Amino acid sequence: MQAWQVHQLGEPSQVMQLQDVERPVPGEGQVLLKVRAANINFPDVLMCRGHYQVRPPLPFTPGVEICGETEDGRRVLANPALPHGGFAEYAVADAAALLPAPDTLDDAEAAALHIGYQTGWFGLHRRARLEAGETLLVHAAAGGVGSAAVQLGKAAGATVIGVVGGADKVAVARELGCDVVIDRRTQDVIAAVKEATGGRGADVIYDPVGGEAYTQSTKVVAFEGRIVVVGFASGSIPSPALNHALVKNYAILGLHWGLYGTNSPKLIQHCHEQLTELAARGAIKPLVSERVPLGGGAAAVQRVGDGVTTGRVVVVPSLENGAAA
Repeated sequence: MQAWQVHQLGEPSQVMQLQDVERPVPGEGQVLLKVRAANINFPDVLMCRGHYQVRPPLPFTPGVEICGETEDGRRVLANPALPHGGFAEYAVADAAALLPAPDTLDDAEAAALHIGYQTGWFGLHRRARLEAGETLLVHAAAGGVGSAAVQLGKAAGATVIGVVGGADKVAVARELGCDVVIDRRTQDVIAAVKEATGGRGADVIYDPVGGEAYTQSTKVVAFEGRIVVVGFASGSIPSPALNHALVKNYAILGLHWGLYGTNSPKLIQHCHEQLTELAARGAIKPLVSERVPLGGGAAAVQRVGDGVTTGRVVVVPSLENGAAA
């Protein structure tokens, strides 16, 4: 089979190599899956660079989220067991952790429903306890993680403010349903949020960016507000001033979705049921901006790493090489 292999760490476009390799052999409790679609996540970029908390042995195949097909023909969502990741024709995954792919979504959309939407659901509902009528601020609202949070916030009855970078991403955020969109490249984010909320600020802030975005969040969080720290796509990890959190009376909440699979696997299943129901009634639908063939995998992962994509970019092995759809 063909698979993207990383033999040394660095930028994805430089270290990912498409090679002919043997199909992975499932271990105890694992199943072999034909990859129907593999969604690109920022952790795939970080793994190539050697900056992620999970460091698979070299060589490895990136790709942490797929829609796959079992030997008996079932469409399932899975997190491949590294080092045999999803940017390949076949992958292996833990049988007990497979989730049924929603019938209302195609392969690429289904692949993108898993990590980003589960992270959003746990962040907004389990950690921040978002309530209808509250104001939700989402940084990088046009990206893969942010777009999921926007849709989930709207589905929960929140007023959603999206922060994006660039006119093209402004248009995407509006289409996603943001009530207010702020272009950080041309607007003062802090002033714009205060204006949009009558000076009160946002009740919940969803931050997959870190760095300057986190600093802005602390200046616009409402009384009893909650800042959900999801990731650091900016590459800068902030150091919270806890005296500021005390004086302004807000909470800083960390979210590591992967821990739920170990500590509360039943909640993963419950979350998937909730997401499937929301997808069935059209309340959420992953924004897939690009479907690329397997041969375009390295370049696509690099684009995600460079922050120039919107929504989700998904590798679809069945597409002919060069025939992105």
